[in-house]
Amino acid sequence: MGRLTTHVLDAAHGCPGSAIKVELYRVEGERLDRIASTVTNSDGRCDGPLLQGDDYRSGVYQLQFHAGDYYRARGTALPNPAFLDVVVLRFGIDAGQEHYHVPLLISPYSYSTYRGS
Repeated sequence: MGRLTTHVLDAAHGCPGSAIKVELYRVEGERLDRIASTVTNSDGRCDGPLLQGDDYRSGVYQLQFHAGDYYRARGTALPNPAFLDVVVLRFGIDAGQEHYHVPLLISPYSYSTYRGS
């Protein structure tokens, strides 16, 4: 069965991005349907897949990582407004593939992502 997972690494502090709110949306034309909301654990990972089972189907999805809130909670000085507040990643899933892993590497001024394994 297919599934979608993610994790976050904090490049600025050299550690997992823990306690980061992550939301998953299905993109339907101009509409965003939220289908999952979670918070990363102490290892920067979600405790379970964001998408699996009958919900796992081909389409366009959007992950939103609340990086600004994370850095503010750590006491990191950010400009107002923050350069990166909510990191938005829009990507496609081909349900014929069994596993999509979308990691995020963040700092207050940059981010990187890729399709992981």
